[in-house]
Amino acid sequence: MSHTADIIRGTVVLIVAVVLLGWALIRSLKRSEDPPLLIFKWILTGLTLLVLLWKVAPMIWTSGEAGAYIGVPLVAVCGVVLAIIWRRSLASIIANQVGSMFDGGDREIEPRPAYSIAQAKRNRGHYSEAIAEVRKQLARFPTDLEGQLLLAQLQAEHMNDLQGAEITIQRLCNQPAQTPRNLALALNTLADWHLKLAQDRDAARQDLEKIIALLPDSELSALAAQRIAHLAGTAFLLEPHDRRAIHVSPGIQDIGLLPGGQQPAAPETRPEAAAEAYVKHLEEHPLDTEAREKLAVIYAEHYRRLDLAADQLEQLIGHPIQPAKRIVHWLNLLADLQIKHGGDYEQVRHTVQRIIDLYPGTAAAHIARNRLEFLKLELKGREQSRTVKLGSYEQDIGLKRGLPHQP
Repeated sequence: MSHTADIIRGTVVLIVAVVLLGWALIRSLKRSEDPPLLIFKWILTGLTLLVLLWKVAPMIWTSGEAGAYIGVPLVAVCGVVLAIIWRRSLASIIANQVGSMFDGGDREIEPRPAYSIAQAKRNRGHYSEAIAEVRKQLARFPTDLEGQLLLAQLQAEHMNDLQGAEITIQRLCNQPAQTPRNLALALNTLADWHLKLAQDRDAARQDLEKIIALLPDSELSALAAQRIAHLAGTAFLLEPHDRRAIHVSPGIQDIGLLPGGQQPAAPETRPEAAAEAYVKHLEEHPLDTEAREKLAVIYAEHYRRLDLAADQLEQLIGHPIQPAKRIVHWLNLLADLQIKHGGDYEQVRHTVQRIIDLYPGTAAAHIARNRLEFLKLELKGREQSRTVKLGSYEQDIGLKRGLPHQP
């Protein structure tokens, strides 16, 4: 039984050794600069080892001193033959180990597109030739983001071919290998061109809406919705191309010499009008976080309605596609408003604690813990006794519709 186990063990070791040797030989053959020469060296090496193991070694072990006198020189001769065969390969291995510290060695370089020629031609004003160079690279690397954006830029900004740029961006968006950020970058760039080159607000809005359609319930779609809410009107976009003369009426003479009571006051925006404008704006663009945040501050600062301000901020905090940085900002803002406008210690502590619970182990959580330690001092420092005469305001001043429901 033990003899059979030894045979099996020896067979397994032999098979493993042959497989490893074969793998090493094939790998070295693929990496060799001269495969026929390498095969010839293997053949000579095999013949030398065959002579050494089958002829010289038995002579040394079986012929006594006479065999040793003859066999040892033969072993030396075989060693010299092997050294002659592999001397250059061994020297190359040692030299490559030193040289690889400076030139990277013989590691295979991942092929990448090169657009230096195209960019040089673009800088010289040879736009058609630059496009041809970019297309050569894209023929080899059809999904390369840099090349496709460079091609679209040449078409839109230098060849006055915005339609061609749209086709290039559309092809990019149809490639499954593109990441969400690549898609958002391409479509935002196309929206920039529609606004800058064509003054086409509707086309830019469609580009941004495509981001929302391709990447729903994501931070990128939230940023696209925010940008849609702040797109400039067509009249504003055309204004630089159609400047009108502005007649300025004469101002007050010697304004700096007037007494303090006669100094003209700067125009002030009425909070009521601003709140009404924000409400109407949010009915059309409910994902505009900037407008909703400003509305919350007006509710707290002007109307003294902390509940309505908290409602607006909670809509922002509870929305699933908002980034963590913004949620932390809104929670801190809510805590500030609670401290300033009548919130008690437990209410503020709960708001700050939410940051720690939502993002444990982050820098924001560390800052929130520090704030909790000094929260009582913060509340005491902002306490002040004042009597505020409240007017009569509509009770349902909050938005009738909040953020869109997210499944």
